[in-house]
Amino acid sequence: IIAVNPGIDPNNLRVGQVICIPRGTTPPTRCPSGTFEYTIRAGDTLFELANRYNTTVQAIIAVNPGIDPNNLRIGQVICIPRGTTPPTRCPSGTFEYTIRAGDTLFSLANRYNTTVQAIIAVNPGIDPNNLRVGQVICIPRETPPTRCPSGTFEYTIRSGDTLFELANRYNTTVQAIIAVNPGIDPNNLRVGQVICIPRGTTPPPKCDGFYYVVRPGDTLFSIARMYNVTVDQLIRVNPGIDPNNLMVGQLVCIPECDDIPCPGGNIYVVRQNDSLASILLRFDISIMDLEAGNPNIDIDRIRVGQELCILPHRDRGCPCEKGTSSYTIRRSDIPSQGTVVEALADKFNTTVAAIMKVNQNLSPGDFVEGKTVCIPDR
Repeated sequence: IIAVNPGIDPNNLRVGQVICIPRGTTPPTRCPSGTFEYTIRAGDTLFELANRYNTTVQAIIAVNPGIDPNNLRIGQVICIPRGTTPPTRCPSGTFEYTIRAGDTLFSLANRYNTTVQAIIAVNPGIDPNNLRVGQVICIPRETPPTRCPSGTFEYTIRSGDTLFELANRYNTTVQAIIAVNPGIDPNNLRVGQVICIPRGTTPPPKCDGFYYVVRPGDTLFSIARMYNVTVDQLIRVNPGIDPNNLMVGQLVCIPECDDIPCPGGNIYVVRQNDSLASILLRFDISIMDLEAGNPNIDIDRIRVGQELCILPHRDRGCPCEKGTSSYTIRRSDIPSQGTVVEALADKFNTTVAAIMKVNQNLSPGDFVEGKTVCIPDR
């Protein structure tokens, strides 16, 4: 082309410039034998092309020296090997999985009946905190090894669960659950967390009152003061207790007394600028929790200085009533800052208090992706 266009600047072709093209010249073959030419389109990656044409990324790079796999340009012509058999990516007993938006190793382990540790083992070098959409990983096919020791079974924590309630439900003790779950934080159970529950453990002795689960920093004196009883009373109804060596998760029987102001909970004195919504958010409780501990108050008329009994949150059941619509919380409803219930209040042009009133069984922390809640009709 340069020979028949004397003076042409091959590095400075101008739009509209007229040049001469020789007829019948056979252009040199760009790609070696056993390959074919391919023009890059929008969205193409070497990984996708390798899958599409039954080859490998390495084989494509080998026949395209100098190619930048991270900077393919639309219109760029590359060579694709024909009929290359890709190497096996995943070891025997596993299968390939392409990461999608929202995937985590925990969710994949649950979906395919395996464990996070088993997935990491067959994907050396994987960063479990930085999965990328389109990334291909290996998932074990086999049933994972038993997570829990003999004589126990797996349990997945649900909203409102406490070790004390689980111990009662499955006829065991808080101490026995803690013993088979080393490192568990009894005061910070997470929804979706998998723990081991002992089978057929002898339940704790009968308590003529209710049990309290010891928390970090508790002393027998502080517990006695919390429930308006004496240390002597606690020692008398808890034979064998060591008042100088309370253990986190240990059960302490609190005797029934007519003058216990808030059995099973804590007293909170309403402060300036407190509101129904701020109290629910602060203590992560529901309206039904607040009403259960304070049956004689008007929750719409909370006053500064008023004493409220704050009970631990649990799901007390509350279907959607007339004047509301059910709504399932989506991933897009989860804000980067603040709570989901506040984001829903903005989305549906209502208030936190209004949403909480029609979901009286829920605490703010129960508003999570996949949860169906009630929304006041406009």
